[in-house]
Amino acid sequence: MNCSCCCFLSNGKFENKSFLQLAAMENLINYLLQFGHLNQHQIDLVKNKAKEALLKKEDYFSEAGKIAKQVAFIEEGILRVCYYNKKGEEITKYFIDEHHFVVDLNSFNAQIPSSEYVQAVTDCKLLIFSGEAFKELSETIIGWDEIISKITTKGLIEKVNRISPMMAEDAKSRYLNFLEKFPQLANRIPLSLLASYLGITQSSLSRIRKNI
Repeated sequence: MNCSCCCFLSNGKFENKSFLQLAAMENLINYLLQFGHLNQHQIDLVKNKAKEALLKKEDYFSEAGKIAKQVAFIEEGILRVCYYNKKGEEITKYFIDEHHFVVDLNSFNAQIPSSEYVQAVTDCKLLIFSGEAFKELSETIIGWDEIISKITTKGLIEKVNRISPMMAEDAKSRYLNFLEKFPQLANRIPLSLLASYLGITQSSLSRIRKNI
């Protein structure tokens, strides 16, 4: 599979001051503060370690067979987690949208190759933490690990709710449940990817949509 990794900013490098910096950073900090306390010095350190980046539609944030080396906070856009089954078919496992962290935890923490791809469904604006930056925050900020642990726990619960229901329900019910759970995503995801997530063909999805 020919993949391209993160599409960086115009000069080919991560930068700290680019698109809507203040709003993006404040959204990140407000999210973190839901899970623990950070003083102003710690907040400034987090902001300094977060690098803004653009990820173009269909580019990959991380790839199967490679070790995940960074964590991202999604400021704008949608990513999907996908893999290939034994038949070589691409399967969309779940989607991740704005104001959520994205990382392959097993690969990132254990430094082992990932078994999944994380791909941009739309153009995305991300705040990136390198592995080195994340380690430094852990070593410098008292309570950082606890904050990340709480975020991880929340993320795992959400992941269970987001994972494709596949054959647990009939196709129409799966689609209706997706609309109920994720109404903000329905019109932003290409039908081909939504069909992959639901475990049906695109033509079947089109028929279901016409009959609703």
